[in-house]
Amino acid sequence: MEKGNHTVVTEFILVGFTDDPKLRIVLFLIFVLIYLLTLVGNLGMFVLIKINSQLHTPMYFFISNLSLLDFGYSTIITPSTLMTLVTENKVISFTGCTLQFFLFCIAVTLECYLLAIMAYDRFTAICNPLLYTVIMSKRFCMLLVLGAYFMSFLNSAIQTTFIFRLPFCDTVIDHIFCDVPPILKLSCSDTHLTDIVHFSCATVLVTSTSLVILISYIYIAIAILKIKSAQGRHKAFSTCASHLTAVTIFYGTGSFMYLRPSSKYALDEDKIISVFYTLAIPMVNPLIYSLRNKEVKEAFRRTIKRKFSSR
Repeated sequence: MEKGNHTVVTEFILVGFTDDPKLRIVLFLIFVLIYLLTLVGNLGMFVLIKINSQLHTPMYFFISNLSLLDFGYSTIITPSTLMTLVTENKVISFTGCTLQFFLFCIAVTLECYLLAIMAYDRFTAICNPLLYTVIMSKRFCMLLVLGAYFMSFLNSAIQTTFIFRLPFCDTVIDHIFCDVPPILKLSCSDTHLTDIVHFSCATVLVTSTSLVILISYIYIAIAILKIKSAQGRHKAFSTCASHLTAVTIFYGTGSFMYLRPSSKYALDEDKIISVFYTLAIPMVNPLIYSLRNKEVKEAFRRTIKRKFSSR
């Protein structure tokens, strides 16, 4: 359609990755495998934490929330991605697209806040160990998580409203799901204000949460360097290694994806990046927090041992 000639849009078409039938089958099998591993890993981590009283600590409370989030995060995106690979009918309704973006935006925002909260938790544990249980009380942890959910909902509501109020001249989304850059390219009107809102929301979110993480780890590094024994320093650092790995992967891809002017977006490149942070990261997170964590591995061994001994 010509710019300025628009009608009320009731549905969109997701282009997906490729039209090559053989490649689509290969990608479909890969994405199904990734999704199954994501479900098993994250739900397994969530259940493991819930049934092991030794893991009922603030750190694992936040990890359980992160696992539940990653399960939902992947579930929001995977169905539309698989749909573009197995069917010629790649239509998603306007309402479905709006809802998908709304939930996706909540998930991304919430992951940022949870990673920041977990950094503060590690700061408290290492820098104020004697007051840790007092500061990170059950009530305070619940308030932190509820606050993260509220802020995520607010951010998503603002962005969704500004994006989907726009008039659209085209309905073909050159992507695997309803994301900001490909949707804005379909608009007939000036998207300058929406670009500013989106960029501002993303910048405030990334800057505020990354500052919390950065400041927390500066204090953690200072505290670790004051520990005299090498074993003590290694033990203190090992409690942060998993979180640092997750932060680096998530913020690295997320910042590259969203903290760019709209003119710099390359949609083919973004499809690959989006697969990484919407499908791969939720799969990898439970591995990061289990393989590098002795307490989780011990809890898993105890659970398996109890399962077999009860037979």
